Amino acid sequence: MRVIVHTGKGGVGKTSISAATALRCAEQGLKTIVISTDTAHSLGDSLDKTIGPEPTEIYPNLWAQEVDTRYSMDKYWGKIQRYMTALFSRPGVESIVAEEVTILPGLEEGAHLLWINQYVQQNEFDVLIVDAAPTAETLRLLSLPDVTRWWFDKIISLTRGASKIIRPIGKLIGRGDAIPEASAWDEVNALFDTLDKVRQILTDPEISSVRLVVNPERMVIKETQRTYTYLNLYGYATDAILCNRIIPDSVTDPYFEMWKRTQKENLTLIGEAFGELPLLKAPLFGNEVGGLDSLRLLGNALYSEREPAQKLFDGKPHRIETNAEGETMLYVPLPFASKEDLEIYRSRDELTLRVGPYRRNIVLPFALWELEIADAKFEQSTLAIRFARDTVKQRA
Repeated sequence: MRVIVHTGKGGVGKTSISAATALRCAEQGLKTIVISTDTAHSLGDSLDKTIGPEPTEIYPNLWAQEVDTRYSMDKYWGKIQRYMTALFSRPGVESIVAEEVTILPGLEEGAHLLWINQYVQQNEFDVLIVDAAPTAETLRLLSLPDVTRWWFDKIISLTRGASKIIRPIGKLIGRGDAIPEASAWDEVNALFDTLDKVRQILTDPEISSVRLVVNPERMVIKETQRTYTYLNLYGYATDAILCNRIIPDSVTDPYFEMWKRTQKENLTLIGEAFGELPLLKAPLFGNEVGGLDSLRLLGNALYSEREPAQKLFDGKPHRIETNAEGETMLYVPLPFASKEDLEIYRSRDELTLRVGPYRRNIVLPFALWELEIADAKFEQSTLAIRFARDTVKQRA
């Protein structure tokens, strides 16, 4: 099974591209499901079909689903939450308050991830397309397994121990049955194990790919660069950039000339920002994209002869790792460069590499902003940059 996650800044056309990709996969004979994890659902509108919180078949080989947070919470967390509500509630505390405090941080969003695990484990579909929320929400969602595991280890474990003491007292006051048995905590643990499995699924490039949707606008590109850097940090493989709403050359109205020139400049910026990642382009259509016919046109324009379910890129344009000494390293493959052609420019949050006439721009994660470049080595066609704290500044 292939899992393809589309994300990007709000308003760039992720939903239309997700729907068009799913339709193209279905028409190529692949049993496909497309799900929306964005709380502001528009997938049904894009497909011009009525869909709900469970999968709905809308076309041969094509199912669609708009994940409902509350529905998913009750499906995956309801029983455990009822146990915990009983544990936290006491005379004078409203049950609704107890219910709210038993929702783990981020778990409402995490319910979306549990659907991904379900479809992969059931293996009923060939392709799962995820129309994800805007980039900031998606990054929080993808880091969720780490965050919730910490919450479970530090907080739930204490509560589990407390319940052993509270249960005998609860029996004396007639509330013992409401306090969870030890087996209930096994269900909680299983929930987090499932989140860990989702992490494994989404970080396996043979199964999953993240595709970043952009418009040819500088602000959108900059945010998408930052997203791409953090995806690398979390270990999620990006295999394509999908640039949407490009004004076609066939548009000759002088009103659009300046806009077209700006878009061409920004398309060059995309090449500098994302290196060897494939860039797939879709035009700005004269009419709103909605319904299967217009989605089919969008899919044809975007993928041309490509098969969207295939992995579109094998390499990794750059990666950030910690070496054996605990130092942060940035590795940038430059297969056709020579050491003499390389130049490096650094600002606080960006790194610019110039290789002959070509330029590569990398947005640095926040953790590297206060670090200096200690050294840079070019070996085996890869530039390795080591970051360290400025000891002179620290002494000052």
